[in-house]
Amino acid sequence: MRASAVSITKSIIRFFVKHYTKLISLAAFLVLWQLVITVFGIKEFIIPSPLATFSTLFVPDIAQRYNWLLHIRTTISEVLISFVVTAATGVFVALLMTWSRALRRVITPVLTLLNSLPKIAFAPLFLIWFGYGVVPNVIIAVLIAFFPVVINTATGLNAVEEDLLDLVHYLHASKLQVFLKIRIPNSLPYIFSGFKISTTLCVVGAIVGEFVASARGLGYLLKDAQAMIDSPPMFASLILVSVFGLSLFGAISILERVAMPWQVRDEVS
Repeated sequence: MRASAVSITKSIIRFFVKHYTKLISLAAFLVLWQLVITVFGIKEFIIPSPLATFSTLFVPDIAQRYNWLLHIRTTISEVLISFVVTAATGVFVALLMTWSRALRRVITPVLTLLNSLPKIAFAPLFLIWFGYGVVPNVIIAVLIAFFPVVINTATGLNAVEEDLLDLVHYLHASKLQVFLKIRIPNSLPYIFSGFKISTTLCVVGAIVGEFVASARGLGYLLKDAQAMIDSPPMFASLILVSVFGLSLFGAISILERVAMPWQVRDEVS
Protein backbone atom coordinates (compact mmCIF):
# COMPACT_ATOMS: atom_id res chain seq x y z
CA MET A 1 0.00 0.00 0.00
CA ARG A 2 2.77 2.42 0.95
CA ALA A 3 4.71 1.64 -2.22
CA SER A 4 1.65 2.24 -4.41
CA ALA A 5 0.91 5.53 -2.62
CA VAL A 6 4.49 6.68 -3.18
CA SER A 7 4.25 5.71 -6.86
CA ILE A 8 1.02 7.67 -7.30
CA THR A 9 2.53 10.68 -5.54
CA LYS A 10 5.58 10.60 -7.80
CA SER A 11 3.36 10.37 -10.88
CA ILE A 12 1.36 13.41 -9.75
CA ILE A 13 4.57 15.35 -9.08
CA ARG A 14 5.98 14.43 -12.49
CA PHE A 15 2.72 15.56 -14.12
CA PHE A 16 2.85 18.97 -12.42
CA VAL A 17 6.55 19.40 -13.19
CA LYS A 18 5.96 18.57 -16.85
CA HIS A 19 2.87 20.73 -17.28
CA TYR A 20 3.34 23.47 -14.70
CA THR A 21 3.57 26.24 -17.31
CA LYS A 22 0.25 25.21 -18.84
CA LEU A 23 -1.40 25.00 -15.43
CA ILE A 24 -0.09 28.43 -14.44
CA SER A 25 -1.30 29.88 -17.75
CA LEU A 26 -4.75 28.39 -17.21
CA ALA A 27 -4.95 29.75 -13.66
CA ALA A 28 -3.83 33.19 -14.84
CA PHE A 29 -6.46 33.17 -17.59
CA LEU A 30 -9.23 32.32 -15.10
CA VAL A 31 -8.10 35.06 -12.70
CA LEU A 32 -7.94 37.60 -15.53
CA TRP A 33 -11.39 36.53 -16.73
CA GLN A 34 -12.85 37.01 -13.24
CA LEU A 35 -11.16 40.41 -12.85
CA VAL A 36 -12.45 41.70 -16.18
CA ILE A 37 -16.02 40.69 -15.32
CA THR A 38 -15.77 42.27 -11.86
CA VAL A 39 -13.99 45.50 -12.83
CA PHE A 40 -16.07 46.30 -15.90
CA GLY A 41 -19.34 45.02 -14.47
CA ILE A 42 -20.20 42.91 -17.49
CA LYS A 43 -23.68 41.45 -17.27
CA GLU A 44 -23.90 37.71 -16.65
CA PHE A 45 -26.16 37.06 -19.64
CA ILE A 46 -23.42 38.46 -21.91
CA ILE A 47 -20.34 36.80 -20.39
CA PRO A 48 -20.59 34.94 -17.06
CA SER A 49 -17.72 34.93 -14.60
CA PRO A 50 -15.68 31.76 -13.96
CA LEU A 51 -17.30 31.51 -10.53
CA ALA A 52 -20.80 31.58 -12.03
CA THR A 53 -19.79 29.13 -14.76
CA PHE A 54 -18.22 26.54 -12.49
CA SER A 55 -20.99 26.96 -9.93
CA THR A 56 -23.42 25.46 -12.42
CA LEU A 57 -21.22 22.36 -12.47
CA PHE A 58 -20.07 21.91 -8.89
CA VAL A 59 -22.58 23.62 -6.55
CA PRO A 60 -25.18 20.90 -5.89
CA ASP A 61 -28.21 23.18 -5.53
CA ILE A 62 -27.43 24.81 -8.89
CA ALA A 63 -26.08 21.77 -10.75
CA GLN A 64 -29.15 19.62 -10.09
CA ARG A 65 -31.28 22.01 -12.17
CA TYR A 66 -29.34 21.05 -15.31
CA ASN A 67 -29.10 17.26 -14.85
CA TRP A 68 -25.46 17.30 -15.96
CA LEU A 69 -24.86 13.56 -15.62
CA LEU A 70 -27.60 12.71 -18.13
CA HIS A 71 -26.37 15.23 -20.70
CA ILE A 72 -22.69 14.38 -20.24
CA ARG A 73 -23.34 10.64 -20.48
CA THR A 74 -25.37 11.12 -23.66
CA THR A 75 -22.77 13.25 -25.40
CA ILE A 76 -19.86 11.01 -24.39
CA SER A 77 -21.64 7.91 -25.66
CA GLU A 78 -22.43 9.60 -28.98
CA VAL A 79 -18.85 10.79 -29.41
CA LEU A 80 -17.32 7.41 -28.57
CA ILE A 81 -19.73 5.40 -30.73
CA SER A 82 -19.31 7.76 -33.69
CA PHE A 83 -15.52 7.65 -33.38
CA VAL A 84 -15.39 3.85 -33.27
CA VAL A 85 -17.70 3.60 -36.29
CA THR A 86 -15.73 6.29 -38.14
CA ALA A 87 -12.36 4.65 -37.44
CA ALA A 88 -13.48 1.15 -38.42
CA THR A 89 -15.43 2.05 -41.55
CA GLY A 90 -12.94 4.69 -42.66
CA VAL A 91 -9.98 2.29 -42.55
CA PHE A 92 -12.03 -0.46 -44.18
CA VAL A 93 -13.14 1.77 -47.07
CA ALA A 94 -9.56 2.98 -47.58
CA LEU A 95 -8.37 -0.63 -47.73
CA LEU A 96 -11.00 -1.42 -50.36
CA MET A 97 -9.99 1.61 -52.41
CA THR A 98 -6.33 0.61 -52.30
CA TRP A 99 -6.97 -3.08 -52.91
CA SER A 100 -8.98 -2.64 -56.10
CA ARG A 101 -8.80 0.09 -58.75
CA ALA A 102 -12.34 -0.75 -59.84
CA LEU A 103 -13.65 -0.19 -56.31
CA ARG A 104 -11.66 3.03 -56.08
CA ARG A 105 -13.31 4.36 -59.24
CA VAL A 106 -16.73 3.58 -57.75
CA ILE A 107 -16.12 4.77 -54.17
CA THR A 108 -14.20 8.00 -54.86
CA PRO A 109 -17.08 9.90 -56.58
CA VAL A 110 -19.50 8.85 -53.83
CA LEU A 111 -17.14 10.07 -51.08
CA THR A 112 -16.53 13.32 -52.95
CA LEU A 113 -20.27 13.90 -53.30
CA LEU A 114 -20.96 13.19 -49.62
CA ASN A 115 -18.10 15.39 -48.49
CA SER A 116 -19.28 18.31 -50.65
CA LEU A 117 -22.76 18.32 -49.09
CA PRO A 118 -23.42 20.28 -45.85
CA LYS A 119 -23.92 17.58 -43.24
CA ILE A 120 -26.43 19.61 -41.25
CA ALA A 121 -28.74 19.36 -44.28
CA PHE A 122 -29.16 15.65 -43.52
CA ALA A 123 -30.40 16.30 -39.98
CA PRO A 124 -34.10 16.85 -40.89
CA LEU A 125 -34.08 13.64 -42.93
CA PHE A 126 -32.47 11.64 -40.12
CA LEU A 127 -35.02 13.12 -37.73
CA ILE A 128 -37.83 11.75 -39.94
CA TRP A 129 -36.17 8.36 -40.48
CA PHE A 130 -34.79 7.65 -37.00
CA GLY A 131 -36.60 10.07 -34.69
CA TYR A 132 -35.01 11.76 -31.69
CA GLY A 133 -32.17 10.01 -29.91
CA VAL A 134 -28.60 8.81 -30.20
CA VAL A 135 -28.81 7.22 -33.67
CA PRO A 136 -29.26 10.36 -35.83
CA ASN A 137 -26.62 12.21 -33.83
CA VAL A 138 -24.12 9.39 -34.30
CA ILE A 139 -24.82 9.25 -38.04
CA ILE A 140 -24.30 13.00 -38.40
CA ALA A 141 -21.03 12.78 -36.47
CA VAL A 142 -19.85 9.87 -38.63
CA LEU A 143 -20.65 11.77 -41.83
CA ILE A 144 -18.66 14.77 -40.60
CA ALA A 145 -15.63 12.81 -39.34
CA PHE A 146 -15.51 9.99 -41.91
CA PHE A 147 -13.75 11.67 -44.83
CA PRO A 148 -10.38 12.55 -43.17
CA VAL A 149 -9.89 8.98 -41.96
CA VAL A 150 -10.48 7.56 -45.44
CA ILE A 151 -8.22 10.07 -47.20
CA ASN A 152 -5.36 9.83 -44.69
CA THR A 153 -5.46 6.03 -44.60
CA ALA A 154 -5.60 5.70 -48.39
CA THR A 155 -2.69 8.13 -48.70
CA GLY A 156 -0.62 6.09 -46.25
CA LEU A 157 -1.44 2.81 -47.95
CA ASN A 158 -0.25 4.20 -51.28
CA ALA A 159 2.80 6.06 -49.92
CA VAL A 160 5.14 3.12 -50.37
CA GLU A 161 8.41 3.35 -52.27
CA GLU A 162 8.16 1.75 -55.69
CA ASP A 163 11.57 0.09 -55.28
CA LEU A 164 10.33 -1.72 -52.19
CA LEU A 165 7.21 -2.90 -54.00
CA ASP A 166 9.31 -4.09 -56.95
CA LEU A 167 11.54 -6.01 -54.56
CA VAL A 168 8.70 -7.88 -52.81
CA HIS A 169 7.06 -8.61 -56.16
CA TYR A 170 10.37 -10.06 -57.34
CA LEU A 171 10.31 -12.26 -54.24
CA HIS A 172 6.82 -13.44 -55.25
CA ALA A 173 5.01 -11.91 -52.28
CA SER A 174 1.24 -12.16 -52.53
CA LYS A 175 -1.01 -9.11 -52.56
CA LEU A 176 -2.22 -9.91 -49.05
CA GLN A 177 1.36 -10.21 -47.79
CA VAL A 178 2.21 -6.83 -49.29
CA PHE A 179 -0.73 -5.28 -47.45
CA LEU A 180 -0.03 -6.95 -44.11
CA LYS A 181 3.77 -6.56 -44.11
CA ILE A 182 4.31 -3.27 -45.97
CA ARG A 183 1.30 -1.13 -46.77
CA ILE A 184 -0.54 -1.27 -43.43
CA PRO A 185 2.55 -0.73 -41.21
CA ASN A 186 3.63 2.10 -43.52
CA SER A 187 0.21 3.74 -43.23
CA LEU A 188 0.03 3.79 -39.41
CA PRO A 189 1.24 7.42 -39.03
CA TYR A 190 -1.34 8.50 -41.61
CA ILE A 191 -4.08 6.47 -39.95
CA PHE A 192 -3.45 8.03 -36.55
CA SER A 193 -3.33 11.50 -38.11
CA GLY A 194 -6.77 10.82 -39.55
CA PHE A 195 -7.96 9.56 -36.17
CA LYS A 196 -6.76 12.73 -34.45
CA ILE A 197 -8.65 14.90 -36.93
CA SER A 198 -11.78 12.78 -36.59
CA THR A 199 -11.80 13.02 -32.77
CA THR A 200 -12.58 16.73 -32.85
CA LEU A 201 -14.98 16.30 -35.77
CA CYS A 202 -16.89 13.58 -33.90
CA VAL A 203 -17.38 15.97 -30.99
CA VAL A 204 -18.56 18.70 -33.36
CA GLY A 205 -20.88 16.27 -35.16
CA ALA A 206 -22.46 15.03 -31.93
CA ILE A 207 -23.13 18.57 -30.73
CA VAL A 208 -24.57 19.60 -34.11
CA GLY A 209 -26.84 16.55 -34.06
CA GLU A 210 -28.03 17.39 -30.55
CA PHE A 211 -28.95 20.87 -31.69
CA VAL A 212 -31.45 19.39 -34.13
CA ALA A 213 -32.44 15.84 -33.23
CA SER A 214 -32.12 15.29 -29.50
CA ALA A 215 -33.87 16.00 -26.23
CA ARG A 216 -30.72 15.50 -24.17
CA GLY A 217 -26.98 15.99 -24.43
CA LEU A 218 -24.74 19.04 -24.10
CA GLY A 219 -25.82 20.34 -27.51
CA TYR A 220 -29.44 20.22 -26.42
CA LEU A 221 -28.50 21.91 -23.13
CA LEU A 222 -26.69 24.64 -25.05
CA LYS A 223 -29.74 25.27 -27.22
CA ASP A 224 -32.09 25.23 -24.23
CA ALA A 225 -29.89 27.61 -22.22
CA GLN A 226 -29.60 29.94 -25.21
CA ALA A 227 -33.39 30.15 -25.42
CA MET A 228 -33.51 31.12 -21.73
CA ILE A 229 -30.51 33.54 -22.11
CA ASP A 230 -28.80 31.52 -19.37
CA SER A 231 -25.10 32.02 -20.13
CA PRO A 232 -23.34 30.12 -17.27
CA PRO A 233 -24.51 26.62 -18.34
CA MET A 234 -23.71 27.53 -21.95
CA PHE A 235 -20.10 28.34 -21.05
CA ALA A 236 -19.92 25.27 -18.78
CA SER A 237 -21.15 23.09 -21.65
CA LEU A 238 -18.53 24.54 -23.99
CA ILE A 239 -15.82 23.82 -21.42
CA LEU A 240 -17.00 20.22 -21.07
CA VAL A 241 -17.09 19.77 -24.84
CA SER A 242 -13.51 21.03 -25.04
CA VAL A 243 -12.45 18.62 -22.30
CA PHE A 244 -14.05 15.71 -24.18
CA GLY A 245 -12.26 16.61 -27.39
CA LEU A 246 -8.89 17.04 -25.69
CA SER A 247 -9.27 13.82 -23.72
CA LEU A 248 -10.09 11.76 -26.81
CA PHE A 249 -7.24 13.39 -28.73
CA GLY A 250 -4.87 12.57 -25.87
CA ALA A 251 -6.08 8.96 -25.75
CA ILE A 252 -5.38 8.55 -29.48
CA SER A 253 -1.92 10.07 -29.00
CA ILE A 254 -1.16 7.52 -26.26
CA LEU A 255 -2.45 4.69 -28.47
CA GLU A 256 -0.25 5.98 -31.29
CA ARG A 257 2.82 5.79 -29.07
CA VAL A 258 1.92 2.23 -28.07
CA ALA A 259 1.29 1.14 -31.68
CA MET A 260 4.42 2.85 -33.07
CA PRO A 261 7.14 2.77 -30.39
CA TRP A 262 9.81 3.19 -33.07
CA GLN A 263 8.47 6.64 -33.89
CA VAL A 264 8.78 7.70 -30.26
CA ARG A 265 12.42 6.56 -30.26
CA ASP A 266 13.05 8.55 -33.45
CA GLU A 267 11.54 11.68 -31.87
CA VAL A 268 13.68 11.28 -28.75
CA SER A 269 16.86 10.73 -30.75
